[in-house]
Amino acid sequence: MHGGGAHGHWWDHVAPMLGDYRTVTIDLSGHGNSGHRAGYSVESWTAELLSTCALPNLGPRPVVIAHSMGGWVSLNAGAEAGDRLGGVIVIDSPIRERSPEEIEASRQKAFGPLRAYPDLDTALGHFRTVPDQPHSLPYVVDHIARHSVIRTAEGWQWRFDPRIFGNARPHREMLRRVGTRVALLRAEHGLLTRTISDDMYELLGRRAPVVEIPEAGHHPMLDQPLSLITGLRALLADWGHSVARNAIS
Repeated sequence: MHGGGAHGHWWDHVAPMLGDYRTVTIDLSGHGNSGHRAGYSVESWTAELLSTCALPNLGPRPVVIAHSMGGWVSLNAGAEAGDRLGGVIVIDSPIRERSPEEIEASRQKAFGPLRAYPDLDTALGHFRTVPDQPHSLPYVVDHIARHSVIRTAEGWQWRFDPRIFGNARPHREMLRRVGTRVALLRAEHGLLTRTISDDMYELLGRRAPVVEIPEAGHHPMLDQPLSLITGLRALLADWGHSVARNAIS
C-alpha cells in the first residue's frame, strides 16, 4: 500500500521481486485511479484495505506491506482486525502529529489546488517527492510520475485529491491494540527516527523488529529498492515458517 498522494504503481518494480507470492497493489480513495470522497479518514481507508484483503483469490490472512501514510492505515487495520491479517510490515511510517505531506499542504508548498499543465512533459517536470529525495533513481521516478497524471479537458493534472491531507491521521494509542505480527522498516535518512521507532516499539509491546535500510531516504523504493526488497523477502521468509508470539501483551 502506497503513501499519501501516491498510488499503486509505486510498487511496480518491487512487487514482482518479492518471490513466489500473489501480490495486489491498491489505490486508496483519493489516490491514483480510485474515486474521490467528500472526506477522508484513517478509518475509511482501513475499511478499504480490509475489503481488499477479504478478496477470495488472496487466500486467508494476507500480509500487508505499506509505506508512510499507508503504514498508518495498515497498523490501524491490525488494531481493528488483526486476526484477519498474517502480519503488517510498515516502511518509514512514523506515528506522530502530522505527516510531511500534511505540513507541506498546509503551507501551500505542495499538494495545493490542482493545477492544469499544458502538456505531459511540463507536468512531469513538476513532479517531486515530499520530502525531497535527491538520490532517487531517475527511471523509477519517471515511471511513477507518468502514472501520477491524467489528461483532462483543462490539461494534465495530478490524480490525487488535495483533500486527502485533512484530518486523516492516526491515534498513537492504537499501536497497543495491534493484534497481528508487525515489523518496522526504518529508512536511514527517512522520517522514522530512532526516537520515534523506539517509542513505537514500546507501544507495540516490544515485539516488532526494527530494521534500518542503509542509505535510504523516506521513499526507499525510489533510491534503495534492492535493499528494500531484500529486507521484505527476509521478513516474509521468516514469517512463512516461524511461530508468532502472542500479538497482544
